[in-house]
Amino acid sequence: MKKKLIAGNWKMNGTAASNAALLEALLSQSAGWNCLVAVCVPAVYMAQVQAIVEGTGIALGSQDVSAQESGAYTGEISATMLKDFATRYAIVGHSERRQFHGETDATVAAKATRALAAGITPIVCVGETLAEREAGRTEEVVKRQLAAVIHANGHCISEIVVAYEPVWAIGTGKTATPEMAQQVHAVLRAQLQAASEHADRVQILYGGSMNAANAQQLLAQPDVDGGLVGGAALKAADFLAIIAAAS
Repeated sequence: MKKKLIAGNWKMNGTAASNAALLEALLSQSAGWNCLVAVCVPAVYMAQVQAIVEGTGIALGSQDVSAQESGAYTGEISATMLKDFATRYAIVGHSERRQFHGETDATVAAKATRALAAGITPIVCVGETLAEREAGRTEEVVKRQLAAVIHANGHCISEIVVAYEPVWAIGTGKTATPEMAQQVHAVLRAQLQAASEHADRVQILYGGSMNAANAQQLLAQPDVDGGLVGGAALKAADFLAIIAAAS
C-alpha cells in the first residue's frame, strides 16, 4: 500500500526567519511520521529550505517550473535549475497560475513534461470553478485538464502526482465534502487507469482547504492519497495534525 503524501504549498508567504522556525517545529515531530511530507516554497527560499531539510523526512518542492528548457525567458526557472537544489516535486497548473497568469492546459502539460525530464515529480493540479460545478461540468473540466497532461506524457504518466483542487474551495474556507472529493478522485483514478497499467502508483491529492479539522475524514476516502495543503501548511500545529491524520 502506497504511503500518503502531504505537500504544503506556502504560496507567496514566508521570511527567512519564519521559514526556519516552521521547519524546526515540523522536524522536531518527524520521528513518528508514516507518510511522505513535502514543502513547496517560494523560489527565493529554495536554497535555505534545502539546507534545512536535507537528509530529513521533508522533501523540497517548487511552486512552479518553466515550460522552457533554457534561454531568454527572464524571470523563469527551469527544471534543470530546480534539480540543482535537490527538488523532488514541482506544482504545475495550480488554479492561481491558470487564473492570474493565463496558463492553459497545453502550458501545464509542457511544464509537466519538463519536470519529468529532469527527474522531478510534477504535482498536476486540476479543478473546476464554482460556475462550472453549478453547471454540472466538474467531471468534464477535470478530465479535460488531466487529458492534456496524459496526451503529452504518455508512458510517463504513472510518474506524476495529481491534485484535485476545486477552485471554489481554495482559500475560501469552503471545502468539498469527503463524498464530493471521493467522487471526483474516482473519476480521475479511472482516467489514469485507462491511460496506464501502472496508474495505481499515482497519488491523487485533495487540495481545497484541507485543514486539521477535516483532514482525517478526507484522507479516509479510498481514492484520496494525501493533500496539497495551503494556509494550514504555514502553521506547524495544523500541518502536523494533517500529517498525523495521514500517518
